[in-house]
Amino acid sequence: MDKRIVRIKDIAEKANVSAGTVDRVLHNRGRVAEDVKERILTIIKEMKYEPNYSARALGSNKVYTIGALIPDYTYDPYWFDPKNGIDKAEKDLKQYGITVNQYQFIPDNCESFIEKAEDVTELRPDGIVLAPIFYKETLPFLEKWKKLKIPFVTFNTQIEDVKSLSYIGQDSYQSGFLAAKLFHYGHPESCSVLLAHIDEDISNSAHLLKKEQGFRSYFEQNNLIDQYTIRRVELQRRDYLAFMKQLDNIVEDNPDLKCIYVTTSKGYEIAAYLEQRNIEGIKVIGYDLVPKNIYYINQGIISFVINQHPRGQGYRSVHQLSDHLVFKKKVPPIKYLPLDIITKENLSYYLNEV
Repeated sequence: MDKRIVRIKDIAEKANVSAGTVDRVLHNRGRVAEDVKERILTIIKEMKYEPNYSARALGSNKVYTIGALIPDYTYDPYWFDPKNGIDKAEKDLKQYGITVNQYQFIPDNCESFIEKAEDVTELRPDGIVLAPIFYKETLPFLEKWKKLKIPFVTFNTQIEDVKSLSYIGQDSYQSGFLAAKLFHYGHPESCSVLLAHIDEDISNSAHLLKKEQGFRSYFEQNNLIDQYTIRRVELQRRDYLAFMKQLDNIVEDNPDLKCIYVTTSKGYEIAAYLEQRNIEGIKVIGYDLVPKNIYYINQGIISFVINQHPRGQGYRSVHQLSDHLVFKKKVPPIKYLPLDIITKENLSYYLNEV
Protein backbone atom coordinates (compact mmCIF):
# COMPACT_ATOMS: atom_id res chain seq x y z
CA MET A 1 0.00 0.00 0.00
CA ASP A 2 1.33 3.46 -0.90
CA LYS A 3 2.07 5.70 2.03
CA ARG A 4 -0.49 8.49 2.14
CA ILE A 5 0.91 12.02 2.06
CA VAL A 6 -0.49 13.97 5.00
CA ARG A 7 -1.10 17.66 4.31
CA ILE A 8 -1.60 20.56 6.70
CA LYS A 9 -5.12 20.81 5.30
CA ASP A 10 -5.84 17.21 6.43
CA ILE A 11 -4.69 17.98 9.97
CA ALA A 12 -6.75 21.18 10.04
CA GLU A 13 -9.93 19.36 8.97
CA LYS A 14 -9.51 16.65 11.59
CA ALA A 15 -8.76 19.18 14.34
CA ASN A 16 -11.59 21.45 13.17
CA VAL A 17 -9.30 24.49 12.97
CA SER A 18 -7.87 26.61 10.18
CA ALA A 19 -4.72 25.64 8.23
CA GLY A 20 -3.13 28.84 9.58
CA THR A 21 -3.60 27.61 13.16
CA VAL A 22 -1.89 24.31 12.30
CA ASP A 23 0.96 26.21 10.64
CA ARG A 24 1.45 28.33 13.78
CA VAL A 25 1.68 25.19 15.93
CA LEU A 26 4.11 23.50 13.53
CA HIS A 27 6.44 26.48 13.52
CA ASN A 28 5.84 27.52 17.15
CA ARG A 29 4.87 31.05 16.29
CA GLY A 30 1.84 33.16 17.17
CA ARG A 31 -0.65 32.48 19.97
CA VAL A 32 -2.71 29.30 20.03
CA ALA A 33 -4.86 28.16 22.97
CA GLU A 34 -3.16 25.35 24.91
CA ASP A 35 -6.05 22.87 24.50
CA VAL A 36 -6.13 23.51 20.73
CA LYS A 37 -2.35 23.19 20.52
CA GLU A 38 -2.40 19.85 22.35
CA ARG A 39 -5.20 18.55 20.10
CA ILE A 40 -3.27 19.52 16.96
CA LEU A 41 0.00 17.99 18.23
CA THR A 42 -1.81 14.74 19.05
CA ILE A 43 -3.32 14.59 15.55
CA ILE A 44 0.07 15.37 13.96
CA LYS A 45 1.53 12.41 15.84
CA GLU A 46 -1.37 10.10 14.99
CA MET A 47 -1.28 10.97 11.30
CA LYS A 48 2.55 10.74 11.22
CA TYR A 49 2.86 14.07 9.50
CA GLU A 50 6.27 14.86 8.02
CA PRO A 51 6.97 18.29 6.52
CA ASN A 52 8.02 18.25 2.88
CA TYR A 53 11.29 20.14 3.24
CA SER A 54 12.35 19.44 -0.35
CA ALA A 55 9.19 20.88 -1.87
CA ARG A 56 9.46 23.91 0.39
CA ALA A 57 13.08 24.51 -0.66
CA LEU A 58 12.32 24.01 -4.34
CA GLY A 59 9.56 26.61 -4.09
CA SER A 60 11.98 29.19 -2.73
CA ASN A 61 14.17 31.33 -4.95
CA LYS A 62 16.74 31.96 -2.24
CA VAL A 63 20.39 31.27 -3.07
CA TYR A 64 22.59 30.02 -0.23
CA THR A 65 26.32 30.65 -0.49
CA ILE A 66 28.66 28.27 1.31
CA GLY A 67 32.35 28.98 1.74
CA ALA A 68 34.58 25.89 1.70
CA LEU A 69 38.01 26.31 3.28
CA ILE A 70 40.11 23.29 2.35
CA PRO A 71 43.76 22.33 1.74
CA ASP A 72 44.99 22.35 -1.86
CA TYR A 73 45.23 18.76 -3.11
CA THR A 74 48.04 19.63 -5.53
CA TYR A 75 50.28 19.84 -2.45
CA ASP A 76 48.87 16.74 -0.74
CA PRO A 77 46.84 14.17 -2.74
CA TYR A 78 44.77 13.23 0.32
CA TRP A 79 42.67 16.38 -0.15
CA PHE A 80 41.57 15.44 -3.67
CA ASP A 81 38.76 13.26 -2.32
CA PRO A 82 37.29 15.82 0.12
CA LYS A 83 37.22 18.34 -2.74
CA ASN A 84 35.48 15.74 -4.92
CA GLY A 85 32.91 15.20 -2.19
CA ILE A 86 32.24 18.93 -1.91
CA ASP A 87 31.91 19.21 -5.70
CA LYS A 88 29.41 16.34 -5.79
CA ALA A 89 27.36 17.77 -2.91
CA GLU A 90 27.14 21.14 -4.65
CA LYS A 91 25.97 19.44 -7.84
CA ASP A 92 23.32 17.41 -5.96
CA LEU A 93 22.05 20.44 -4.02
CA LYS A 94 22.20 23.07 -6.74
CA GLN A 95 18.45 22.69 -7.39
CA TYR A 96 17.83 23.89 -3.82
CA GLY A 97 19.83 27.08 -4.29
CA ILE A 98 23.16 25.87 -2.88
CA THR A 99 26.36 27.30 -4.33
CA VAL A 100 29.84 26.60 -2.93
CA ASN A 101 32.82 28.94 -3.20
CA GLN A 102 36.04 27.03 -2.55
CA TYR A 103 39.12 28.60 -0.97
CA GLN A 104 42.16 26.33 -1.06
CA PHE A 105 45.21 26.91 1.13
CA ILE A 106 48.66 25.32 1.18
CA PRO A 107 48.38 22.48 3.72
CA ASP A 108 51.75 23.05 5.40
CA ASN A 109 51.58 26.85 5.43
CA CYS A 110 49.56 28.47 8.23
CA GLU A 111 49.93 31.94 6.64
CA SER A 112 48.19 30.60 3.54
CA PHE A 113 45.38 29.30 5.76
CA ILE A 114 44.98 32.69 7.48
CA GLU A 115 44.85 34.50 4.13
CA LYS A 116 42.15 32.22 2.75
CA ALA A 117 40.19 32.24 6.02
CA GLU A 118 40.11 36.04 5.85
CA ASP A 119 38.83 35.80 2.26
CA VAL A 120 36.03 33.49 3.40
CA THR A 121 35.12 35.91 6.19
CA GLU A 122 34.94 38.82 3.73
CA LEU A 123 32.55 36.77 1.59
CA ARG A 124 30.04 36.72 4.49
CA PRO A 125 28.58 33.40 3.31
CA ASP A 126 25.46 31.78 4.70
CA GLY A 127 27.64 28.98 6.06
CA ILE A 128 31.19 27.63 6.06
CA VAL A 129 32.68 24.14 5.81
CA LEU A 130 36.34 23.75 6.70
CA ALA A 131 39.15 21.37 7.52
CA PRO A 132 40.74 23.12 10.54
CA ILE A 133 44.15 21.47 10.36
CA PHE A 134 45.88 24.47 11.98
CA TYR A 135 44.50 24.44 15.50
CA LYS A 136 45.87 27.74 16.87
CA GLU A 137 45.17 29.74 13.71
CA THR A 138 41.64 28.35 13.38
CA LEU A 139 40.32 29.33 16.83
CA PRO A 140 40.11 33.13 16.25
CA PHE A 141 38.18 32.62 13.02
CA LEU A 142 35.70 30.24 14.64
CA GLU A 143 35.05 32.83 17.36
CA LYS A 144 34.66 35.55 14.72
CA TRP A 145 32.17 33.47 12.71
CA LYS A 146 30.21 32.76 15.87
CA LYS A 147 29.87 36.51 16.49
CA LEU A 148 28.85 37.04 12.86
CA LYS A 149 26.27 34.25 13.28
CA ILE A 150 27.74 32.28 10.38
CA PRO A 151 27.20 28.55 11.02
CA PHE A 152 30.17 26.33 10.25
CA VAL A 153 30.76 22.60 9.87
CA THR A 154 34.22 21.14 10.48
CA PHE A 155 35.56 17.93 8.98
CA ASN A 156 38.69 15.76 9.25
CA THR A 157 39.87 17.54 12.42
CA GLN A 158 37.66 17.96 15.46
CA ILE A 159 38.00 21.24 17.38
CA GLU A 160 36.41 20.86 20.79
CA ASP A 161 37.16 24.35 22.18
CA VAL A 162 34.61 26.10 19.95
CA LYS A 163 31.46 24.17 19.13
CA SER A 164 30.68 23.93 15.43
CA LEU A 165 27.23 23.25 14.02
CA SER A 166 28.53 19.76 13.29
CA TYR A 167 31.76 17.76 12.98
CA ILE A 168 32.17 15.13 10.26
CA GLY A 169 35.01 12.63 10.42
CA GLN A 170 36.59 9.92 12.44
CA ASP A 171 37.16 9.59 16.14
CA SER A 172 40.92 10.17 16.01
CA TYR A 173 41.57 8.62 19.42
CA GLN A 174 39.75 5.42 18.48
CA SER A 175 41.55 5.20 15.13
CA GLY A 176 44.91 5.28 16.92
CA PHE A 177 43.65 2.69 19.40
CA LEU A 178 42.55 0.49 16.48
CA ALA A 179 45.94 0.77 14.76
CA ALA A 180 47.66 -0.50 17.91
CA LYS A 181 45.20 -3.37 18.23
CA LEU A 182 45.78 -4.41 14.62
CA PHE A 183 49.50 -4.61 15.18
CA HIS A 184 49.23 -6.42 18.50
CA TYR A 185 46.98 -9.09 17.00
CA GLY A 186 49.41 -9.58 14.15
CA HIS A 187 52.54 -9.61 16.30
CA PRO A 188 51.97 -10.71 19.91
CA GLU A 189 55.70 -11.07 20.66
CA SER A 190 57.85 -8.37 22.29
CA CYS A 191 59.40 -5.85 19.90
CA SER A 192 59.84 -2.18 19.09
CA VAL A 193 57.13 -0.09 17.41
CA LEU A 194 57.66 3.24 15.66
CA LEU A 195 55.01 5.96 15.74
CA ALA A 196 55.78 8.35 12.88
CA HIS A 197 54.42 11.83 12.18
CA ILE A 198 55.46 13.02 8.71
CA ASP A 199 55.54 16.67 7.57
CA GLU A 200 53.39 17.88 10.44
CA ASP A 201 53.58 20.55 13.15
CA ILE A 202 52.42 18.20 15.87
CA SER A 203 51.95 20.88 18.53
CA ASN A 204 49.37 22.48 16.22
CA SER A 205 47.67 19.28 15.01
CA ALA A 206 45.06 18.24 17.55
CA HIS A 207 43.78 15.25 15.58
CA LEU A 208 47.25 13.69 15.27
CA LEU A 209 47.89 14.08 18.99
CA LYS A 210 44.58 12.27 19.58
CA LYS A 211 45.72 9.43 17.31
CA GLU A 212 48.96 9.17 19.25
CA GLN A 213 47.07 9.12 22.55
CA GLY A 214 44.81 6.35 21.29
CA PHE A 215 47.75 4.30 20.02
CA ARG A 216 49.60 4.51 23.31
CA SER A 217 46.45 3.92 25.35
CA TYR A 218 45.92 0.51 23.77
CA PHE A 219 49.24 -0.76 25.12
CA GLU A 220 48.67 0.89 28.50
CA GLN A 221 45.16 -0.45 28.97
CA ASN A 222 46.22 -3.97 28.04
CA ASN A 223 49.31 -3.95 30.31
CA LEU A 224 51.68 -4.23 27.34
CA ILE A 225 54.02 -1.36 28.16
CA ASP A 226 56.78 -3.72 29.29
CA GLN A 227 56.30 -5.93 26.23
CA TYR A 228 56.47 -3.28 23.48
CA THR A 229 58.85 -0.35 23.16
CA ILE A 230 57.16 2.57 21.43
CA ARG A 231 59.49 4.98 19.64
CA ARG A 232 58.19 8.33 18.41
CA VAL A 233 59.60 10.37 15.55
CA GLU A 234 58.70 13.51 13.62
CA LEU A 235 59.97 13.30 10.05
CA GLN A 236 60.27 16.05 7.44
CA ARG A 237 60.68 15.30 3.73
CA ARG A 238 61.97 18.75 2.68
CA ASP A 239 65.52 17.40 2.96
CA TYR A 240 65.04 13.93 1.54
CA LEU A 241 68.59 12.76 2.26
CA ALA A 242 68.15 13.75 5.91
CA PHE A 243 64.77 12.00 5.91
CA MET A 244 66.34 8.75 4.68
CA LYS A 245 69.27 9.07 7.08
CA GLN A 246 66.93 9.52 10.01
CA LEU A 247 65.09 6.34 9.09
CA ASP A 248 68.40 4.49 8.59
CA ASN A 249 69.43 5.42 12.13
CA ILE A 250 66.08 4.31 13.57
CA VAL A 251 66.24 0.91 11.86
CA GLU A 252 69.88 0.43 12.87
CA ASP A 253 69.26 1.39 16.50
CA ASN A 254 66.14 -0.79 16.77
CA PRO A 255 66.91 -4.21 15.28
CA ASP A 256 63.69 -5.58 16.82
CA LEU A 257 61.52 -3.00 15.00
CA LYS A 258 58.42 -4.78 13.64
CA CYS A 259 55.85 -2.05 13.00
CA ILE A 260 55.73 1.54 11.79
CA TYR A 261 52.46 3.40 12.42
CA VAL A 262 52.09 6.52 10.27
CA THR A 263 49.48 8.94 11.59
CA THR A 264 48.64 10.48 8.19
CA SER A 265 48.12 9.40 4.58
CA LYS A 266 51.89 9.40 3.97
CA GLY A 267 52.46 5.73 4.77
CA TYR A 268 53.74 5.36 1.21
CA GLU A 269 56.88 7.31 2.18
CA ILE A 270 57.80 4.65 4.73
CA ALA A 271 56.86 1.89 2.29
CA ALA A 272 59.09 3.43 -0.40
CA TYR A 273 61.97 3.56 2.08
CA LEU A 274 61.54 -0.10 3.05
CA GLU A 275 61.36 -1.07 -0.62
CA GLN A 276 64.47 0.92 -1.53
CA ARG A 277 66.46 -0.50 1.39
CA ASN A 278 65.09 -4.01 0.73
CA ILE A 279 63.91 -4.32 4.34
CA GLU A 280 61.33 -6.99 5.11
CA GLY A 281 59.45 -8.05 8.22
CA ILE A 282 58.19 -4.58 9.24
CA LYS A 283 54.44 -3.95 9.11
CA VAL A 284 53.27 -0.53 7.97
CA ILE A 285 49.93 0.80 9.20
CA GLY A 286 48.62 4.12 7.92
CA TYR A 287 45.63 5.96 6.52
CA ASP A 288 43.74 6.55 3.30
CA LEU A 289 43.60 5.30 -0.24
CA VAL A 290 45.81 7.82 -2.00
CA PRO A 291 47.31 6.33 -5.20
CA LYS A 292 50.77 5.60 -3.76
CA ASN A 293 49.28 3.85 -0.72
CA ILE A 294 47.16 1.71 -3.05
CA TYR A 295 50.32 0.70 -4.92
CA TYR A 296 52.13 -0.36 -1.75
CA ILE A 297 49.09 -2.21 -0.39
CA ASN A 298 49.10 -4.27 -3.58
CA GLN A 299 52.84 -4.82 -3.19
CA GLY A 300 52.24 -6.15 0.33
CA ILE A 301 54.50 -3.54 1.94
CA ILE A 302 51.66 -1.62 3.61
CA SER A 303 49.77 -4.14 5.75
CA PHE A 304 46.75 -2.09 6.82
CA VAL A 305 45.17 1.21 5.92
CA ILE A 306 42.43 2.77 8.03
CA ASN A 307 40.00 4.47 5.70
CA GLN A 308 38.98 7.97 6.82
CA HIS A 309 36.29 8.35 4.12
CA PRO A 310 37.70 11.68 2.87
CA ARG A 311 35.20 11.98 0.02
CA GLY A 312 32.35 11.33 2.42
CA GLN A 313 33.71 13.96 4.81
CA GLY A 314 33.51 16.67 2.16
CA TYR A 315 30.16 15.47 0.83
CA ARG A 316 28.45 15.13 4.21
CA SER A 317 29.78 18.47 5.46
CA VAL A 318 27.98 20.39 2.73
CA HIS A 319 24.85 18.30 3.26
CA GLN A 320 24.85 18.95 7.02
CA LEU A 321 25.09 22.69 6.43
CA SER A 322 22.36 22.50 3.77
CA ASP A 323 20.07 20.57 6.10
CA HIS A 324 20.44 23.42 8.57
CA LEU A 325 20.22 26.34 6.14
CA VAL A 326 17.78 25.13 3.51
CA PHE A 327 15.70 22.37 5.05
CA LYS A 328 15.67 23.78 8.61
CA LYS A 329 16.50 20.38 10.06
CA LYS A 330 18.24 19.76 13.34
CA VAL A 331 21.67 18.28 12.58
CA PRO A 332 23.73 16.14 14.96
CA PRO A 333 26.73 17.93 16.52
CA ILE A 334 29.00 14.99 15.73
CA LYS A 335 28.87 12.52 12.85
CA TYR A 336 31.61 9.95 13.26
CA LEU A 337 32.40 7.96 10.13
CA PRO A 338 33.27 4.23 10.28
CA LEU A 339 36.78 2.95 10.96
CA ASP A 340 37.19 0.66 7.94
CA ILE A 341 40.25 -1.59 7.85
CA ILE A 342 41.59 -2.05 4.33
CA THR A 343 44.00 -4.76 3.26
CA LYS A 344 45.19 -6.15 -0.04
CA GLU A 345 42.34 -8.67 0.06
CA ASN A 346 39.46 -6.17 0.30
CA LEU A 347 41.07 -3.15 -1.38
CA SER A 348 39.13 -3.48 -4.65
CA TYR A 349 35.80 -3.01 -2.86
CA TYR A 350 36.80 0.50 -1.73
CA LEU A 351 38.18 1.87 -4.97
CA ASN A 352 36.02 4.46 -6.71
CA GLU A 353 33.74 4.51 -3.67
CA VAL A 354 31.00 7.15 -3.95
